[in-house]
Amino acid sequence: MRLKPLSTTATPLRAGTNPEIARENPVKDARVSSAISHWAPRFVSNGVLLADFEEVTASLARWEDWCAAWSARALVHEDLGRRSLDEGYRLSAGEHLVRAAIYYHFAKFVFVQDPVQMKAAHMKSVACYRDALPHLRPPGERVEIGYAGKTLVGVLRKPNASKCPVLIMAPGLDSTKEELHAYAEPFLARGMAVLAIDGPGQGEAEYEIPICGNYERAAAAVVDWIEQQSGLDATRIGIWGVSLGGYYAPRAAAYELRIRACIALSGPFDWAEIWDALPELTRNTFQARSHMETPAAAKAHAATLTLAEAAAKITCPMFIVAGRQDRLVPAAHAERLAQSVRGPVELLMVEDGGHNANNRPYRYRSRSADWLANVFGLPKL
Repeated sequence: MRLKPLSTTATPLRAGTNPEIARENPVKDARVSSAISHWAPRFVSNGVLLADFEEVTASLARWEDWCAAWSARALVHEDLGRRSLDEGYRLSAGEHLVRAAIYYHFAKFVFVQDPVQMKAAHMKSVACYRDALPHLRPPGERVEIGYAGKTLVGVLRKPNASKCPVLIMAPGLDSTKEELHAYAEPFLARGMAVLAIDGPGQGEAEYEIPICGNYERAAAAVVDWIEQQSGLDATRIGIWGVSLGGYYAPRAAAYELRIRACIALSGPFDWAEIWDALPELTRNTFQARSHMETPAAAKAHAATLTLAEAAAKITCPMFIVAGRQDRLVPAAHAERLAQSVRGPVELLMVEDGGHNANNRPYRYRSRSADWLANVFGLPKL
């Protein structure tokens, strides 16, 4: 094994809202405070404008109002997109509709206590992103992939018409293919196609297919589909995963040998080990997406998500990213994975980074895309 530990340092900054705005609403539901505390950098780094984040979250005192508040702000951006389409400004339409899709996604992402509101916001996210796809640069297309008698839905974007490497992108516990838009951009810019997938328990699959520990089964179905596409190079397939997707991607790479490279961001080595320390919203979301009836059953199911046996089977090149200040998945899980794999591995530890280093995206997003381009033999740009 070749381990190349990398580290970045800078003065740590605490994530949070504008203190002047926060003082206007001193009393908040603990779940609202938890969402703001844990996910502020994620929202902003993945497409939510800072002013919108501060204004929407400052207006909230009750968790029950979360989905409606974010859906209302999403509608502002959707209306801009629809108007741009009517006026023939397709590029602007795509930009506005992508932003609307992200906002609708964050309206529903862990709002599992109200399935009706949650699904309504989710379907709006799916519709806005679908309508944006023809107007993106490069454009995208919605694809359907058969899996276990059901269907996984993905979004494929290609930088050009020629045969090119492809990166499968796996969302996390509460993310979806729509949220991966910003993550995909550096790979597209370097000549790779991206295929963002709603896997078991995620996005459009979450209602029929529960979360499973053996994600390699879903990955195999996706690779089978790639092999049937004339415009994709099935000899150069990579997989990328974020948060719980940072477990799914290594798990897939361990058993699906047609995957030639793997990138994992802040994934757990063993989900059950950190279960009790996870935020309530996260545990509730895992229970819902696993289709478990009780918290105890969800905790038992969490034990099936482990790399204890799988990690040593990983022989393809790996790039692992973690934040030393991660409060959800301890950085030690990334270090354990790096020490356990048998193939070449680079570990980028962002010393002042939180979960997924979303507060420092500039530390790793371009670098990980450069790394994969090099693995696939693409020219430096």
